[in-house]
Amino acid sequence: MASAILAEVERKALQELAEAGVLLTSRALAASWPPRSLTRALRAEGWTQLQNGIWVEPRRNPDFLTRLRAAQLLKPQLVVSHRSAAALWRIETLAPTVEAPLEFIDPELTLRREGKGVRVHRIPLSAEEVTERQGLRATGAVRTLADLLRAGPRDDALVAVDSALAYRRVGDVRRAPLTSPDSIAAALEASFQGAARARTWLRLCDPRAGSPAETIARLRMHDVGLRPESQAELLTRDGRRCFLDFLFRAEGLAVEIEGYAYHGTRESHRRDVARFNQILQCAKVRTLLRYTAADVFHRPTHMLEEIRDTLARLRSRYTPAGSEQTV
Repeated sequence: MASAILAEVERKALQELAEAGVLLTSRALAASWPPRSLTRALRAEGWTQLQNGIWVEPRRNPDFLTRLRAAQLLKPQLVVSHRSAAALWRIETLAPTVEAPLEFIDPELTLRREGKGVRVHRIPLSAEEVTERQGLRATGAVRTLADLLRAGPRDDALVAVDSALAYRRVGDVRRAPLTSPDSIAAALEASFQGAARARTWLRLCDPRAGSPAETIARLRMHDVGLRPESQAELLTRDGRRCFLDFLFRAEGLAVEIEGYAYHGTRESHRRDVARFNQILQCAKVRTLLRYTAADVFHRPTHMLEEIRDTLARLRSRYTPAGSEQTV
């Protein structure tokens, strides 16, 4: 009985020393826990060791937020940044959060060693650019986007920028736009490495993009000289408004990007199919091409070749003989 009572006292003591379910062994040692007794108690109670000096309480999943908190507790000067901060702001990126390393900025420029699965950027950071997000110190939305644009790669950075500039459903949360292109441009005026390139990339953003797949499709078309209108507004024959992902207006070619993975549910997929039928009722649309997210990400060459071939066919069919054609 006495040993059971002692175990309960020890368990409560360890949990009281933890912060949001994360325990630094240095705190327990400072609270007079003997090293051997501490390790034995932690293992006996089912705590999970993340790395030397950090444990997670029993029955808590060492998920993304927990790992961020553990790293910040171990090194309090670290500020969550880049893709990790984007995840806290519900900004979409191409790299899955669970697979990417945790990213931080060390504004003190002192940290020289990075832990496993952790990347530390040693760049200046003002206090005004730091905020609290989900209980963690993180870069603000504008600074996060500026960092992603400066660091690259281009496609990943622009997926994040387009996401932040628009209403998006990320996970089970519908999020409002977080900032504006002008605010990001102002943040890029700081003379950091990569700023000039980042300003060039920012000019390729489009707040009208509806998903990461749409952003990548637009960039793939841009890189080969194709310049469709984004989110073009048309009217169906019965007068209803219809917005197309992309429209080559002169040729009457509509391009729609669909994808179960990005549109979320079978019901939203059903609505997309109904919308495709409405698009074909628009007088300005002669042909509709539809591509999945898998086509955009994994078979872009096929997509681009089909768009170009269709444009050439439409031009030859509908351009009067002797008139000029535009590319």
